[in-house]
Amino acid sequence: LDIVGTVIGMVDQGSVIDGRDIQIGDQIIAFPSNGLHTNGYSLARKVLAGIDWHEGRPVGDLSVGEALLLPHQCYLAEIRALQAAGVTIKGLAHITGGGVIDNLPRILPAGTAADIHVGSCPVPPIFELIQSEGGISQADMFQTFNMGMGMLAVLSSDALEKAHEALPHAYLVGEIVAGAGKVRLAA
Repeated sequence: LDIVGTVIGMVDQGSVIDGRDIQIGDQIIAFPSNGLHTNGYSLARKVLAGIDWHEGRPVGDLSVGEALLLPHQCYLAEIRALQAAGVTIKGLAHITGGGVIDNLPRILPAGTAADIHVGSCPVPPIFELIQSEGGISQADMFQTFNMGMGMLAVLSSDALEKAHEALPHAYLVGEIVAGAGKVRLAA
């Protein structure tokens, strides 16, 4: 059985959010995730193979199986809320395969990089379990999983107050700095 999904959309040329206006000093906010979404399952299955996925509640209020089966979140409401509040979104990075480390650089213009502050956004318990059971480094976790950051939005610093009013559940997780298109994890 092979299930395939396709998404097609249309946007006015002037409304494309492509990262071209991102500048040093811009801020990065995260729309929180509830778990793996659609990526990292091969590693999760391998690491968690010795754990009973049905019994107990080792992942917050969920069993391991329930935590792994949480559906992917849609972030359209968050994007629309920011736009309705008059916030200009300079860039969006959907954190999928490759985690934060590989996805955020795709929207960074030349001469920029990103500092992401570890601990600035809650990490769903399933990631903590995967990391501890697999002995996986923090850097590898951020290169494989979303680590609680389902989607990242880049905004100018003067838009943060409006963004917080529109999305009080979003987290300020980093900033754009000078660099060569990489993500640095900062404590």
